[in-house]
Order: sequence, then structure tokens, then C-alpha cells
Amino acid sequence: MGARTQLIDSPLPAAAEGIADFTLRRVERALRERLRYRYVRPRVWREDGWLRIDSPCCSRNVDPQGGVIDIARLRQLRSGTWRLESRDHVAVRWVVHARSPRLDELLDLVCVDSERVFWP
Repeated sequence: MGARTQLIDSPLPAAAEGIADFTLRRVERALRERLRYRYVRPRVWREDGWLRIDSPCCSRNVDPQGGVIDIARLRQLRSGTWRLESRDHVAVRWVVHARSPRLDELLDLVCVDSERVFWP
């Protein structure tokens, strides 16, 4: 594969990776309706073409002092598909959790989180 070749599921090029304000607000609105830890206020950040969600650690499972921890990252790929990553706090790395052409489907995974992947 040549240096100029990009895979169809690669991230958008730098010039196109700006995430629109309405998408950021859409994620923030969805998080207000989540099922777990509704009494804390998660934050959504733009970070190198990603939307990164962090939140105070209410369960104290990850941070005994209740500090801010990473929850999830979202990114739209060149194909239009959205990619959702969860944080592996033990290995200190991001893990691909799901992909979908529909952002709402991925937001449901984060907000319901029946397996406590995102809100440990």
C-alpha cells in the first residue's frame, strides 16, 4: 500500500476531522439521559478528531479518590461509520467497542451500559 493510499475505514483527514458543534451537543444531550451515575456531570471534549467523554469516578472502582476518568471516545470514519471505544483502565488504553453508521446506536450503548463497560 502506497503512502498516499488510505483505507476506507481510516479516520477522516485532518482538514475534514472537525466535529460540528451540533454533534457535540447531541452527545451531551444523550449523556443527560444515561442510566448510570446521573448525579455527576460528564464532559465531552474535542480531541484530535475524536469526541472524548470523561466523568468523575463515582463508584471509586477506578479512582478511589473519585477523580475524573475517561469513559468513551467516538470518531466518524471516512466511510461514514462511527467508531466507539471504551477505556481499559487496567491496561491504560482505548479498546474498540463497536462501530455503527448510526451515532445514536453507539450513544445508546454508552448511556445504558448494562455491562458496566463505560461507567465502571
